[in-house]
Amino acid sequence: ANKIKMENPLDFYPEELPGVKEALEKNDQAGAAEKIQEYLEKKDKIPLNIGITGESGAGKSTFINAFRGVDNRDEQAAPTGIVETTMEITQYPHPNYPNVLFWDLPGIGTTNFPADEYLKLVEFEKFDFFVIISDTRFRENDVKLAQEIQKMEKKFYFVRSKIDNDVNAEKRSQRDFSLEGSLGKIKENCIEGLETGGIKSPKVFLVSSFDLHLYDFPCLQKTLEKELPAHKRDALLFSMPNINMEIINKKKEAFQAQIKWYSVGSAAVAGVPIPWLSVGVDLTLMVKAVTDYEVGFGLNESSLERLSSTAGVPYDELCAVLQSPLAAEKITTDLILKVLSHFTGTTALMAAEEGSRFIPIFGLPVAMSLSFATTYRALSLFLNMLADDAQRVFKKALGLNPSV
Repeated sequence: ANKIKMENPLDFYPEELPGVKEALEKNDQAGAAEKIQEYLEKKDKIPLNIGITGESGAGKSTFINAFRGVDNRDEQAAPTGIVETTMEITQYPHPNYPNVLFWDLPGIGTTNFPADEYLKLVEFEKFDFFVIISDTRFRENDVKLAQEIQKMEKKFYFVRSKIDNDVNAEKRSQRDFSLEGSLGKIKENCIEGLETGGIKSPKVFLVSSFDLHLYDFPCLQKTLEKELPAHKRDALLFSMPNINMEIINKKKEAFQAQIKWYSVGSAAVAGVPIPWLSVGVDLTLMVKAVTDYEVGFGLNESSLERLSSTAGVPYDELCAVLQSPLAAEKITTDLILKVLSHFTGTTALMAAEEGSRFIPIFGLPVAMSLSFATTYRALSLFLNMLADDAQRVFKKALGLNPSV
């Protein structure tokens, strides 16, 4: 089922990587390694600019903090509960991915500017998309802004915030409360108001920034992923908090898809020969890949500390469910070698059929093939270990049994 057609190996190359196969065919391993290195570095720097706007007090800062996995009390947090009086625009980088920037834009009502001037003022061209937030119904200003954004051919999404407050209020006041009914009514009201204002089939998402895994945030994530250009999707995905198992699996798939490039890069450099593996691999590249996994899954120390603070679960309890020797550790060549040594001679590393299906595609010489296959298998193994840990931590943070 996993066979790749061999007739046209170049079909298999993403457009970002021209020249790798040609370099290998000319036996220019250094050239191939350099191109891969360039690709991997460029991939980490793809910018994603998210404009968050709405009236003062609508919950913009709390939404920005929640999206970044930062507690409102954290020193990196966007300040909450402040009444806006200025036209100030503030940017908040993602703590793990400085290329992903959240921009807190003042509510258009604060500025008294018409929508088109407002957009010029905030330099709308730089944003990949806008999120328009309201904690009640969307107002005329929101509609005007959305129409202007539409004219500029940018994407925008309406987020109705503080849904937990509405749900709690309705629970207290209704005898036969139905969550589905209440949410349906709130959404319908928002959509009606926007349609009356002239927005055709608006996308409205009901969100509680304190419980992103509930209500419509997962649906917002899927919509953004679908509507972003392909090369920006990973930047969004990796910066997402682990709000459900599906996100963790998507991150794992995205990492898995990159393993072949790390493996060719490692084989091309054929770095340090590892005696008990009788094969050379590029340990520096491996360290980079595994560090990416650890950070992407939120298993590095600072991410776990932030999660402990937002989920209200002690740090030690989160760490107690970790099973991989790589999680919550600084990834070094020594650590990678130590973990690899546990798999010496095991079929896990040697039976690299899964990776070897790529070998004819890259046309690798035999000596490089072994290094490629070993790197491929080792990284797949490390990725599985860390993805499993991410699931355990996710369950623990939600108060579920991590071993189920």
